[in-house]
Amino acid sequence: FPSSPLPTLGCTVKYSGYLGNWNKLFCSNWNSKYPRLMKLGKDITLWGLELGLLSMTKGESALLVLAPGYAYGPRGCPPSIPPNTTVLFKVEVLDFIDSEECDAFFELTCEQQDRLPLEKVLKVAATEREFGNYFFYKQRFKIAKDRYKRALSILGRQSSSKAEQSQINASKLLLFLNLSLTYLKLERADRALKYGQLALEMDQGNAKALFRCGQACLYMREYSKSRDFLARAQCIQPFNRDINNELKKLARYYKEHMEMEKEMCCQMFDPLNS
Repeated sequence: FPSSPLPTLGCTVKYSGYLGNWNKLFCSNWNSKYPRLMKLGKDITLWGLELGLLSMTKGESALLVLAPGYAYGPRGCPPSIPPNTTVLFKVEVLDFIDSEECDAFFELTCEQQDRLPLEKVLKVAATEREFGNYFFYKQRFKIAKDRYKRALSILGRQSSSKAEQSQINASKLLLFLNLSLTYLKLERADRALKYGQLALEMDQGNAKALFRCGQACLYMREYSKSRDFLARAQCIQPFNRDINNELKKLARYYKEHMEMEKEMCCQMFDPLNS
């Protein structure tokens, strides 16, 4: 069969494969809540299926009829697929992510990476962040965290140009914010606070960074610090519903905390009083 046209193109797709006249199902992920990201040429190797997917756009559905030469060929795939069988696929493309430049970039040595134009480095970092976002929304937070960190790892270069350094910092800021939120989802509030503070070092007035730090401190029951971060965030975005709701949650948790402390004190001194 011909070689894969775009082996570095990743896609998430729902599919069901049938024999004959749609009456014998031999493979399917249609009922999967979170279909995994697959690469054409690696995870999806049927030539006809690759061609069909490459002709589609995000959100599109199609019924594909693949002749044997575009499917399993003269040998078939025993015991499910007989020789010289035409197969039918029902497919729906959920998303496309092109990882060609990323794959090529990470095959280079560190010295070669450093010599690349900043524009290419920023593009690779943005694609890695896109991968991270994909896994985050699929609630695969550990993988998302690794992709965000991978993107961050290539942005350590320093530039003598203010304009270039500003571009690098803008890209890093987005990753710090994403990592802060991802660590909150992983229930690692200490790490969430660290990345929120790194974001604040770049932009002291970033309401989202202040909000993440406030959330992290609240999770760690550091109520005073949480109130400080959230109040600063509220000053910047006074009508932000998430910030205001977090302040209400803080007030409720603090009240419960004080009542518990009071009760514990009473229990400690009750024997003395009696």
